[in-house]
Amino acid sequence: MKNTVEIRWHGRGGQGAKTAALLLADVAFKAGKYVQGFPEYGPERMGAPITAYNRISDDKITVHSNIYEPDYVVVVDEGLLDSIDVTSGVNPEGAIVVNSAKPASEIAPKLRGYKGGIYTVDARKISVAALGKYFPNSPMLAAIVAVSGVMEKEQFLNEMEASYRHKFSKKPEVIEGNMNALRMTFEEVNV
Repeated sequence: MKNTVEIRWHGRGGQGAKTAALLLADVAFKAGKYVQGFPEYGPERMGAPITAYNRISDDKITVHSNIYEPDYVVVVDEGLLDSIDVTSGVNPEGAIVVNSAKPASEIAPKLRGYKGGIYTVDARKISVAALGKYFPNSPMLAAIVAVSGVMEKEQFLNEMEASYRHKFSKKPEVIEGNMNALRMTFEEVNV
C-alpha cells in the first residue's frame, strides 16, 4: 500500500483524540480516499492515556490491525511525552506533531533521539481564542492535515464545515468557532 498514510494519535480520555481520528477518516472518505479510523480500547476513563489510528489511502486498504510503524504521530497532550514512547516505530521520513506552546527544539529532547520532523502547535491558545474553552482536537486535526498533506487545505476545510454543519446544525456558534480554530491552526503550526 505505497499510497497509504498511517497516523497514530496519543491523547487522554476526554481530549477528543478518538473523535479527531474519526473526523479525519470521515472527511478523507468524503474526499474520495479509502480510510480507516479507530481507537484502541483499554480501561478508558477521563484523563487516562488513549491511542487512536488512521489509515488514509488512494488504494483499497486490506490491512486490519493497529498501526505499529506510523508515518505520523499526533500527541494531543504534551504530558504524555514523559510516560509514553510516542516515537515507537514512527517513520523518520514522517513527523511528530505535539500540542505545545514550546518550539520543536524544546520538545526534541523528550523524543528519545527521533530524527524526523517535529512540529508544535499551541492547541490551548487556539481553541480558547476560537471557542472560549480548551478543546484541543480541532486544532490538532488541522495540524496533522497541514503537516502530512493528506488532503488539500481548502478541501479539508470545506469537508469539515459540512461535517460541523450537519453535527451542530442548531449551534452555529460552535460551527464558526471550530472553523476558526482550524483556520488559525494552519497559520500557527511551528517547526
